[in-house]
Amino acid sequence: MTTAYDPHAFEPFAVTVDLAVFTVRGGALHVLLIRRGQEPHAGAWALPGGFLLPRESAETAARRELAEETGLPEAVVGALHLEQLRTYSEPDRDPRMRVVSVAFTALVPDMPEPAAEGGGDADRARWVPVEKTGPPAFDHALILSDARSRIGAKLEYTCLATGFCPPEFTLGELQAVYETVWGTALDRPNFRRKVLATPGFVEAVPGAARLTGGRGKPAALYRAGPATTLHPPLLRPTEGNAK
Repeated sequence: MTTAYDPHAFEPFAVTVDLAVFTVRGGALHVLLIRRGQEPHAGAWALPGGFLLPRESAETAARRELAEETGLPEAVVGALHLEQLRTYSEPDRDPRMRVVSVAFTALVPDMPEPAAEGGGDADRARWVPVEKTGPPAFDHALILSDARSRIGAKLEYTCLATGFCPPEFTLGELQAVYETVWGTALDRPNFRRKVLATPGFVEAVPGAARLTGGRGKPAALYRAGPATTLHPPLLRPTEGNAK
């Protein structure tokens, strides 16, 4: 059956990977970007990524490119939980040739600084506030938008947000993580009610409290509970679920 197949009958194209890796720093959502050191788009900021080698999978290529271009330690890159986002295949997305990209995303606490100088075709890497990324290279603005929607959804049904809080935290600090990632203000009493009604999400620290700068009494402290998923999910506010 394979003798009738002519691979030369099809135009060749390349496969790449792109990574949208987010963290929360100083109360703002940041994304890891590299500055391109080569054309096309030399000098522009872009997502880390690159071409698949002949004998590697997309996820292997993603971890290799992330380590090469950012200088992040291999142990950090190897431990990342990468989630495949989607495939981007518009014919003219790369001026060099037809390129299909498999994009990955991750939202990770306690991420270190990248190396001062990038590797591969990157001459620099840094964490950039999402609201200050400007227009990135290629179609990476679309990938960033899709990735932010995905990580926002991840906070709806997992306990990931507690990883961005201190070991003992107030519900106000937890709410700030959601507001940072979702980019919207939340009703405090409603948020508190939903969190405390979700089994295993948080656990009260007996007798512990922290002054928060207001005039009221010190706020109670909590720690992450044993749950990994939220039942029911903690949905982002919309016109239909604002209460």
